[in-house]
Amino acid sequence: MDACVGQTDRPIFVDLDGTLIKSDLLWETLFLNARQSPARLLQLPGWLSGGKARLKAELARNVDFDPALLPYREDVVEALRAAKRSGRRIVLATGANERLAHAVADHLGLFDEVMASCEAVNLTSRRKLDRITASCGDEGFDYFGNSHEDLCLLDAATGATVVAPDRAARNWQQRTGADLIESGGSPARAALKAMRPHQWAKNVLVFVPLVLTHEFFNLGMLVEALLAFIAFSFAASSVYILNDLVDLTADRKHKTKRNRPFASGTLQIPDGLKLAGGLFATSLVLGLFLPIAFLGVLAAYLVATTAYSMFIKRMLLIDVLTLAGLYTTRIMAGVAATDVSVSFWLLAFSLFFFLSLALVKRYTELMDFGTGAERSKTGRGYVDADLETLAQAGMSSGFAAVMVLALYINSPEVLTHYEVPALVWPLCPILLYIIVRIWVLARRNQMHDDPVVFILQDWRSQMMIAIGGVMFLLAAYA
Repeated sequence: MDACVGQTDRPIFVDLDGTLIKSDLLWETLFLNARQSPARLLQLPGWLSGGKARLKAELARNVDFDPALLPYREDVVEALRAAKRSGRRIVLATGANERLAHAVADHLGLFDEVMASCEAVNLTSRRKLDRITASCGDEGFDYFGNSHEDLCLLDAATGATVVAPDRAARNWQQRTGADLIESGGSPARAALKAMRPHQWAKNVLVFVPLVLTHEFFNLGMLVEALLAFIAFSFAASSVYILNDLVDLTADRKHKTKRNRPFASGTLQIPDGLKLAGGLFATSLVLGLFLPIAFLGVLAAYLVATTAYSMFIKRMLLIDVLTLAGLYTTRIMAGVAATDVSVSFWLLAFSLFFFLSLALVKRYTELMDFGTGAERSKTGRGYVDADLETLAQAGMSSGFAAVMVLALYINSPEVLTHYEVPALVWPLCPILLYIIVRIWVLARRNQMHDDPVVFILQDWRSQMMIAIGGVMFLLAAYA
């Protein structure tokens, strides 16, 4: 980096997308529009027909853009600050739209000039080089870039610094020995993190119908349930990725979610879209090996989760009812995959139980924002005044689930399915323990995981589930 920050009067020209920031503002504004005004995206074909410059301009036109939230490359920013202190002229030269580029420049306060795309000109590659050489004349310039589009600029620069390069830029850097600033982190690890495999624990719900019908040793049904589990897990991961892309701004305001791969810039948006597409396709292929009814449930799940990600999650109470329905959908997927019957009792229980857990999720998110939480900050339909209402509704829903279980245990159906029905009764206090404990921890602000994942990973809950499982087996086969 000596060529760029040493004692010289040459100006420094800095690329924005992928160089100064870890992301790309074209993709950022696409998903900002998807979150803030989804209907505008219907105009994408028309914008694309007008060329890339117009597309960038339209996407940037009316979005609420906060440059302070972008994932900046601190190594690059520090190098530029050092150059600024030495009196060098620094120019932001970017293919991003001028409205966004000026906002970034104003935020950082490092740049003497901004060169950016307008509605008529996409300022990349040769067009950017022509603009720079016209500005510099014969004095030469230094350049920070990262991609194949920057190769002509890196070649022309007197001093070049390659930042987090793509394959073409990396080959150029290795061939020329130019200064290099690595991206840091592992893309493969970031991709795995974006998939959220720990959330796959929720999909064990597809095995519930198999358990309740006592088909533990039916190999065919076990294989079907396992395929359903994998298909649902991959489908869920594809939706998690979409959800993270739509929620970039909100995640960057959150104290822990800001570290997610897309929010932090450790995984690029195009790579995420490819990953989501691959997961989605794989889930559909696996679904082809199961009854057609399973594909119907999977399709309904994908539609519901996509709708949830796009707009339902910001709707008061409708969001938690949808979440409860999505949990229940996993049970229905198990029913469809294994072709077993489902009872009214199971659906009623799952609705109340998972509504309680969904309310825990919203309660803890609202707690994290603290006093003064508003809808504009949380990205949800709740404010800090709703905390007590959420807690009361969540506890009540949990108790309703226990009541449904108690009524089921006292119903004639139990007598036909269990040898010793009385041994099923301990499930009621076990369930009460799990629900009340979750809410106690939530109100202490000690519940930081998805509640379903917490139940499956918490040793006390695991112990209660194990005891309940033993009682269930004894009741069925004693």
